[in-house]
Amino acid sequence: MVEHDALSATREAYDAAAPVYAQLFRGELRDRPLDRAILSAFAEVVSASGDGQVADLGCGPGHITAHLDELGLVVFGVDASPAMIKLARHAYPHLRFDVGSMAAVNIADGVLGGVLSRWSIIHTPPQELPVILAEFHRVLAPGGHLLIGFSASDDPSHPTQVFDHTVALAYRWSPDHLVAMLRKSGFAEIARMVRQPQTTDRRQFQEIHLLARKA
Repeated sequence: MVEHDALSATREAYDAAAPVYAQLFRGELRDRPLDRAILSAFAEVVSASGDGQVADLGCGPGHITAHLDELGLVVFGVDASPAMIKLARHAYPHLRFDVGSMAAVNIADGVLGGVLSRWSIIHTPPQELPVILAEFHRVLAPGGHLLIGFSASDDPSHPTQVFDHTVALAYRWSPDHLVAMLRKSGFAEIARMVRQPQTTDRRQFQEIHLLARKA
């Protein structure tokens, strides 16, 4: 199936790139004050809503999971790449990391206070994204929060655009289209952060963070 092939190809590509990827992105938040701000806001609203755990889905080498832990959240990471999970466990042995798929998370219904999906949907074929969003909704408790990050498409009349991601086939999304999909999946948008590209960025894409709440 196309979906299975896409997941397998992405997993294999990230397994191969894991050491370089981890080295490249380990300190990425240092020069990203806006990203730190939205992650801090996410941590604050989750904490204010209760004591539920947070899942960092598509956690890669675990550096953002560790940052959320530093912000006071009870957090664990999940990634499809065994190589990424191995690196995360080595770098942050005090945290939990599991190999798994966002389309079928091994978590009971309605138990999480928050879900972080930071650039983890970009390799999902567009026709499969509703399955992922439904899974995010399933694992969140009522009133739980979702923070989803992605690169924006240039043309709002097109829901998605393929782009030249270094590791695997990837997609950019129209923010308004993705918000509409979130709404259909049972989420209400709370806020969005739009980060304009810097002149030094290799890709001149807007970066979007959407903060939503399970209705």
